[in-house]
This record gives sequence, C-alpha cells and structure tokens, in this order.
Amino acid sequence: MYRSHTCGELNATHINKEVRLAGWVQKSRDKGFMNWVDLRDRYGITQLLFDESRSEKSVFELAKTLGREFVVQVKGIVIEREAKNKNIPTGEIEILVKEMTILNPSLTPPFTIEDDTDGGEDIRMKYRYLDIRRNPVKNNLLFRHKVAMEVRKYLSDLDFCEVETPVLIKSTPEGARDFLVPSRMNQGQFYALPQSPQTFKQLLMVGGMDKYFQIVKCFRDEDLRADRQPEFTQIDCEMAFVEQEDILNVFEGLTRHLLKEIKGVEVEKFPRMTYDYAMKTYGNDKPDIRFNMKFGELNAVAQHKDFPVFNAAELVVGIAAANCASLSRKEIDALIDWVKRPQIGASGMVYVKCEEDGTFKSSVDKFYDQEDLKKWATITGAKAGDMIFVLSGSADKTRTQLSALRMELAHRLELRNPAEFAPLWVVDFPLLELDEESGRWHAMHHPFTSPKPEDMELLATNPGKVRANAYDMVLNGNEIGGGSIRIHDKTTQQLMFKYLGFTEEEARNQFGFLMDAFQFGAPPHGGLAFGLDRLVAILGGQETIRDFIAFPKNNSGRDVMIDAPATIDNAQLKELFIKLDLK
Repeated sequence: MYRSHTCGELNATHINKEVRLAGWVQKSRDKGFMNWVDLRDRYGITQLLFDESRSEKSVFELAKTLGREFVVQVKGIVIEREAKNKNIPTGEIEILVKEMTILNPSLTPPFTIEDDTDGGEDIRMKYRYLDIRRNPVKNNLLFRHKVAMEVRKYLSDLDFCEVETPVLIKSTPEGARDFLVPSRMNQGQFYALPQSPQTFKQLLMVGGMDKYFQIVKCFRDEDLRADRQPEFTQIDCEMAFVEQEDILNVFEGLTRHLLKEIKGVEVEKFPRMTYDYAMKTYGNDKPDIRFNMKFGELNAVAQHKDFPVFNAAELVVGIAAANCASLSRKEIDALIDWVKRPQIGASGMVYVKCEEDGTFKSSVDKFYDQEDLKKWATITGAKAGDMIFVLSGSADKTRTQLSALRMELAHRLELRNPAEFAPLWVVDFPLLELDEESGRWHAMHHPFTSPKPEDMELLATNPGKVRANAYDMVLNGNEIGGGSIRIHDKTTQQLMFKYLGFTEEEARNQFGFLMDAFQFGAPPHGGLAFGLDRLVAILGGQETIRDFIAFPKNNSGRDVMIDAPATIDNAQLKELFIKLDLK
C-alpha cells in the first residue's frame, strides 16, 4: 500500500505508531539540521520531520531536494509536535520520516497552491487540475457531491427511480439553440444534444415508471453569464397521476431537506405568489424576499401636479430603502448615474428623504408639497429615516429598471445575507408570450405545458391571457427550478402546436412520436427540474456556478485547459460529409 493513513486523520492517539503517507509537498522549511515538510492530500495536511540526527542520511539529503507539489511516499513514526498547531486536526503530531520515495517530481506551479492564491482566474482555468488541489475549489466539489447524494437519498426514499435518457437526440425548434452532432452513418443528418430530457421523461410516464428522476447533463448553445454554462446539470423529475399541489409538496420537501441536512437551516415559511403579483410588486419573476422594498405604484398621487415627466408616464413607481435618508448628495448622484447606465436605461430618478422629524425633502419639491410626499411614503411603506426612489416611464421597462435598482441597493446595504435562505414558489405564469418581431406566440416554458383548465377557452380568443399550469421555485432571488403539469392527450397537444404556429406536418415531423404515445393510455403527469449547479452555488453562499463545476468553460464557452472547441482535420470532415465555407 502507498499509505496506511491519509494526511488528515492522524492525531495524538497514533503517537509511536509506524505509518505510511502519500501526497503532495505543500511547502518545506529547511533549518539546516532539521527539515519540515507539509504533506497534503485531499483529506488534510500532516507535518513531516527530517532530523539530521534521527533520520537516515540519504533520506535527510533527499528531503532537501523536494520542491512544491512533488508527489512523495513516506514511512515513519508518529511523534508529538513541540510547536502544536491548533488550526488543523493533525496539529498535535508530526511524522519522523524513516523512508521516503519521490513518486513524481513537479515543475514549479504557475500559481501558489494555497487558499489565498496569487493566480488570476485565466491562469487557474488553464491549469484547472492544479486549482482543484486548493481547498476552496476542492471543498466546493465535495460540497456538490454531498448535495447530489442528499437529493438521491430523498428522492429514492420516495420511490423515485433514476433512469438514464439518451444524449444523442433529435433537434427541436423550441428554446435555445441546440448543439448539433453530425452522423457519419446517416449522410447529411444530425443528432442534437438535449437541452433537457423533457419528452423522454414524459414517455417514461406513458411507460408506467410513475416516479422518475435523473441527475443529468443538458446542453444549450446560448450566451453565457456567471450562472450559465453551455453544459449544465439538472435534477430532472417527473411524476404520474399528480396535480400541481402534489409536485409542489414533494419538491418543497426536497428543498427543506437540503437546507436542513446541508446547512442546518429549518425553513418555516415557503410562500407562494402569482407571476402577476411578482411582476407588479418586485419587477421580476424571481424576487429576492430576504428584504422588503416592495414596489409602490404612485400614478394616483403623482400625476395630479404639473410635473411633465410623471404626467407623461405610463407608470410611476417607487421603493423605500430603509435608513437611507442619511445618504449624501454624492451617493445619491452615484445611484442616479447607475440607473442611467445603458444596461439599466433609465432617463433619471426622483428621490425623497423621509427626515427623522417627519418632514420630507425631495428632488421635486418645486412640484409636490408635504402632503403629496406623505402619500408617497404611505404607499411605499417608507418610515422616518428612509429614502424613497422613484422611476417612471413605460410600465414593463420601468418595473425592470426599478427591480435592478432594488437589487443594487440591497447589495450596497448588505441585505443579501448568503447565510439566510428565503425560498418561494411563483405560480400561474402566462402560457404564451408574443414575439414582437415575428408576431408569433411562443411557449413561455415549453410546448408541452398544460394550460390551466379554466383558461382553455381563452386559447382561441385571447391567448395572452391563458395561464400555464406551471411553477418556478425561487431561492434568494434566483430561479433554481421550474416545471409544469404536462399535456397528456393528443388533441390538446395538437391544439397547442397550432397556436404556436406549427403546421400539422411540422408538428408531426418534430413530435409525432410523442403524440402517438399519448394515444396509448398516457396518464396525467407533471414534473420539475432543478438546476443543480445553481442550487449548489446558492447553498454554498455564492451565485457564480463556475467554482462548483470541476472543469467549467469560460465566458466565451471555451475550455482553455484542453483548448476546446477546436478545428478538426479534413479527413474527419470528409467522413462526416461536411464541407466548410467560412467566407
């Protein structure tokens, strides 16, 4: 055996025992007649001692040749350390080395393999296998494993069965762009990598599997962000003979289980809100409810005076930021500049200071008196010491802008505590949304989502008012999962395709296999998918998923470590019947 113990398990109870360890040299300290080496593996660090008077001469001299990240095996006796280190589990002991073998030397790493490294993100991405040796990244991957195991445990205990679905499938026109894979054996034809296992999990319900789950890779060829990668992992689930309430209860239970087992947090409240309420009150469909700042619509109390900006607006809306009346003019101007950035797009901002003495001071005192401003405070919930921020313009755009400001204020005021968890369900989404450029309706979730039964008649007369039997789970202002009750009969599915602009032939070519399956006794069914990467990041106190993925892509979708994507040679292209024209 290379090792009898790991570098993280030895303690005072092992003193005088002979042990074998193997790992990487973290650092060494040469004091002439003594040499100390920190040996590291996944489990921790153990200090090695090479003593001129007690170690073999050859071993002592070999220790002086060790560099950072050399891989070594040692054999020695556990002894008590004179200078103990209470910061590590092995800090009471060290190993007096009797034998050592250098298993592999190492070049000098391009950055320091320590918690606080000197390596920038680009260089660490290029040498990701070295970055994984650092505790922050290693611990993130172990944390991800723990979450995944708890998911499997919870779902398996509820009789969910994990089933693998195909990775080479058929391209579909809905959603993001597919990654395509040319077929060598079928000239001119392509597979697609799945954006989700959606149709297959529905077919499993037709097949009678009843409860399915899969921790599965999915692929979307879309622009990247901090919380988005071209390949990502879903906790994908489906259930038969269920209504919306059944699914919400199961996955609310899963979320409670994860928060308790992973974070030791008991969640008392798991509120639900409609999509319309979320948009009107928070300006987006994934609100962070760890803090207040609900929108207050001010049209009725702000459009009766001669202030043309408000009078011309479709919507005048504000939020109250607690204890911000003390902000300086410089700080307020900085916020005004922030909302006027192209990314936000506001033309300006009005503010009202709610003074401690009950009076108000605003940037529009010329137009509004104290009674007017008092009404603004009542509607926005502002109290003495708070500041009201008001935006105006077209309704949808203004709500989006104020939502961004709300999150920015929460960040600056440190209201987004990563150790606090506030989950909720958002329900009753619109079934369809109109693409203004094409004039076509698109499924807000996907074309297999069932309409609310009571809204079915509206499909023919007012499709924009039809609500979906759909739901999203939101955690700390991030959508971590979503799902729906599915259509399970051919007639309704054909009708849905019709309203989405599919011809009968197009629907048949794309989804004929699913509609055929519905004719063989498809049960009512529905499901949900959690984004594992995002869920793990939030549970880990972060919102960037990259550090919780072993080998992530960069913001351009490239793997800089293996230099992918890459060109392929002409012989391969010829085999695949592909001729490139990059002009």
